Amino acid sequence: MTEANPEAPRGGVVRTLTLELARVTERAAIAAARLRGQGNEKEADQAAVDAMRRELNLLPVDGTVVIGEGERDEAPMLYIGERIGRGGGAEVDLAVDPLEGTTLCAKDMPGAISVMAMAERGSLLAAPDVYMQKIAIGPGYPPGLVDLDASPADNIAALARAKGVHPAQITAIILDRPRHMNLVSAVRATGAGIRLISDGDIAGIIFTTSPDETGADIYLGTGAAPEGVIAAGALRCIGGQMQGRLILDSADKRDRAARMGISDPNRKYELTDLARGDVIVAATGVTDGALLKGVRFKPGLIQTETVVYRSSTGTVRRILGEHRAERFEA
Repeated sequence: MTEANPEAPRGGVVRTLTLELARVTERAAIAAARLRGQGNEKEADQAAVDAMRRELNLLPVDGTVVIGEGERDEAPMLYIGERIGRGGGAEVDLAVDPLEGTTLCAKDMPGAISVMAMAERGSLLAAPDVYMQKIAIGPGYPPGLVDLDASPADNIAALARAKGVHPAQITAIILDRPRHMNLVSAVRATGAGIRLISDGDIAGIIFTTSPDETGADIYLGTGAAPEGVIAAGALRCIGGQMQGRLILDSADKRDRAARMGISDPNRKYELTDLARGDVIVAATGVTDGALLKGVRFKPGLIQTETVVYRSSTGTVRRILGEHRAERFEA
């Protein structure tokens, strides 16, 4: 943290960037929402990427994308290692997902969001764009209650005991993918219920932080590493437990990880290994979902709903935005 930012608490990112991050995800969400239901995932994703990058470059920070749309040769914008911001301000890491749920947006299905995390330089796990094995639960449980290396049965049983309920009263969130067939069978064998989600595992992990409202107790399975790091940032702000392990199942992936400083391809990352220090996470709804309402287009007006989390204060802010439509014309 540089001393040129008097509004930043010691060891923290600049407080006034909270609202700026909301503007970034709002812009990306609006750009993607214009293409809702049109069946073109790539076009919607690119619109969100372009809008997010333009807005990020207006921020008074010296930023580096550590989790982005892919590595440089694969992603024309917001690639891992890209420098972002006007410079002259805080040195920060950025984890971005301009459109989480590209299929959801293309089909106008619930749950598509634009989301990003910002933290001090060196605070977010820098990893290649690969899959990550994940497990997450909400706050209020003893440390180490669940473990990535334990069986689904052991994790469900431990969580049920901690809650004082039968395993049949536990609900797990799992991405609906063929690779999870055995996991689904193992969880159902315990008597626990499963909520299968088609996309959107950042929101899926966040749902575990408020099981009384969402009915979701635990997240299990594999998903993209970028979403894992961003979700970890959100849990740092809201509370909860999470572990992750990168799936580096080829020589190419292990080599890419090694070039990014990952020496142990089998390492199990705890929550604070994935995201530490002062973290800000912002997310804006693209389509209506359980976490956020989607963008609303009205005559001369655009409405958005955004949530912003900050770890150093434990603050959760919900922002209902009304934007003059002419300001967002292409």
